[in-house]
Amino acid sequence: MTTLLGIDPGLAATGIAVVEGSGMSVTGYSYGTIRTDAKDPVACRLNRIFNELIKILDQVSPDAVMVEDVFSLPRYPKSGITLGQVTGVILLAGYRNAAPVLEIAVREVKQVLTGNGNAGKKQLEANVRQRLGHPEPIKPSHASDALALALVGLYRAGSPAGKQVWIGADDSIS
Repeated sequence: MTTLLGIDPGLAATGIAVVEGSGMSVTGYSYGTIRTDAKDPVACRLNRIFNELIKILDQVSPDAVMVEDVFSLPRYPKSGITLGQVTGVILLAGYRNAAPVLEIAVREVKQVLTGNGNAGKKQLEANVRQRLGHPEPIKPSHASDALALALVGLYRAGSPAGKQVWIGADDSIS
């Protein structure tokens, strides 16, 4: 059985999901968010995300961590910088826990799960829900996105190519 941790980075809310299973079969899952207070300084918020991730990583001991790759929209360059800061904290937490961390482009996640790399959030959430047999909408969207990342990780783990990516991912950890 493989355990994957999916993380959708965000400063206000970072989506977290754990998916367990083998190949295309999911045997268990859970999800939630790490929320931070907008009134706190950025360093304090990043520290909260880091500390919560360390707790989750210690508790779950995932085979790998799947995180949404950083992207930036031309109209909102500051958002891309903020996402980069949060992603940096996620990468560090994974490294400290000796878990391979793989960044996946959101387009790839959408393509794998919906067949359309340009699918909207609602379509992706509905597809995740269907694959999990989860009857109610998955909220917030950050948690749904984290589940999508973890599912793609599970599907990759079941493929020979996916296993090759993980071999040696933590060789430099001492």
